[in-house]
Amino acid sequence: MTKICRCHWVNLKNPVYIAYHDSEWGNPDLSEQEMYELFILETFQAGLSWECVLNKRGSFRVAYEGFDPKKVASFDEDKIHSLLENPLIIRNYRKILASISNTRIYLEILSEYTTFRAYFESFLPEKTVYEPYTLQTTSPISDTIARDLKKRGMKFCGSTIVYSFLQAAGFINAHGPECDWRKKLSF
Repeated sequence: MTKICRCHWVNLKNPVYIAYHDSEWGNPDLSEQEMYELFILETFQAGLSWECVLNKRGSFRVAYEGFDPKKVASFDEDKIHSLLENPLIIRNYRKILASISNTRIYLEILSEYTTFRAYFESFLPEKTVYEPYTLQTTSPISDTIARDLKKRGMKFCGSTIVYSFLQAAGFINAHGPECDWRKKLSF
């Protein structure tokens, strides 16, 4: 059996994390639905590890009604209360409120750009940015996008969160040089 080399940050003891790295992280072909879900989950990551959020993703999908943006945008006080009582998700009041208001802004962005991908691509010099693998957590591109999202009213999406999303959604190919997927995703 051929050994698969992955980015050094993947916890090889967590099959959920391995599957995420191998089939999702850095994939530039995510659907609109997958990008929306990823973006909302990234905002819950602020101050936490991605592995923590990823391990709760299944429960988030149930609690957030399949990440249907129209449903999330209409969450009311009763739904917010039920989310705060759900021990299977991250129960941070400010992040929950932000996820709802950010979803409303996401829908506004769609009316302007048609897709979330088109919105992000409008900031990029090319479809996929190739960067040397480093431990950086922001870039001039993520700084610019974060400023624009903040101007639009989004919360919990500073430059670090935006940079993480850009990597996860394949806008920035940041697989490590040791990783077999770096070569596979080089278009």
